[in-house]
Amino acid sequence: MIKFLDLYSQYQTIKSQIDAAIEDVIVHSAYIGGERVKKFEKEFAAYIGAKHCIGVANGTDAIEIVLKAADFPKGSKIIVPANSFIATSEAVSNVGFEILFADVKDDYTIDVKSIEHLIDETVKAVICVHLYGLPCNMDEILKFCHNHSLALFEDSSQAHGAEYNGQKIGTFGSAATFSFYPGKNLGAFGDGGAITTDDDDLAKKMRMHANHGRIDKYDHEFEGRNSRLDALQAAVLSVKLPYLDGWLAKRDIIAHFYLNELSATPLVLPKIHGNRKQAWHLFVVRTEKRETLKEFLTEQGIETGIHYPIALPKLKAYTHITQKTKNFFACNVDREILSLPIGEHLSIADVIFICEKIKQFFGVQ
Repeated sequence: MIKFLDLYSQYQTIKSQIDAAIEDVIVHSAYIGGERVKKFEKEFAAYIGAKHCIGVANGTDAIEIVLKAADFPKGSKIIVPANSFIATSEAVSNVGFEILFADVKDDYTIDVKSIEHLIDETVKAVICVHLYGLPCNMDEILKFCHNHSLALFEDSSQAHGAEYNGQKIGTFGSAATFSFYPGKNLGAFGDGGAITTDDDDLAKKMRMHANHGRIDKYDHEFEGRNSRLDALQAAVLSVKLPYLDGWLAKRDIIAHFYLNELSATPLVLPKIHGNRKQAWHLFVVRTEKRETLKEFLTEQGIETGIHYPIALPKLKAYTHITQKTKNFFACNVDREILSLPIGEHLSIADVIFICEKIKQFFGVQ
């Protein structure tokens, strides 16, 4: 079986360092906060190129905390792309704001033109999602937000290490959120998340929101929540972070191999954008024969995935939203997208085998 994801294989390559880091946390019994968390926050901020990093419990909490700290008025609307994991949109609802869906372009990143006619004084922010590890067109989005006086937040949960014009994703908006869910390119051994920002005041407010509305132990300035990155996860992430660029380089090699070997098939393949360095969290192709291709590859011992099989506006959770999205690209392409295996666990022989089987399926030599 060629696995879609193989976290145990990754662990085996850095086992001694991971085990030592976890043992150190246990020996010192410093499970909540402490030096391990501060160390990782400092390291990740430096890696991203941001002034502040606030570790939180997960990527969903990260978005909610950003929106909560923004202090938008009641009834505000937040723009989110129609193709993303529900965490992006549910965070908006959970904070008490309204969702406004934007369509995506054929690269699966937000299409600001699809919601330009919906902008009014109630729309306060855009959450752009660097989906599948591909940075959004930040020049376009920044211009759009500036022209409409909107705040910009980045959902960077799938884009650790990605860059736009040589600048790391996570440094363009007022704040950016990250998930360290185990399957991410930089993944913890459980849930974890972070927020990056260059805004001192916003950083302080978000850190307080994540820690019961306080800085000092019992001095609660407002009601917050309990959303902290624990020391065990921080320790694991500190070990993994120096390896991230190498893992991304392996993903890039595999992605280009796919692009070259599958170019003669009917698959709609991802495109390379010269000014956008992809993190290749996922390698997503499109075909009208998605289900039969997926079944065929499974029979050949190749695991695949679908991200995401139902566009957000089509979910039962959003039947109350009256915005017209039926003609959205995102709402029609969801039946065609298929994620092929990608990651440092794959050998070139594995990728050759996958490509051969796909070409066999389509009858391509």
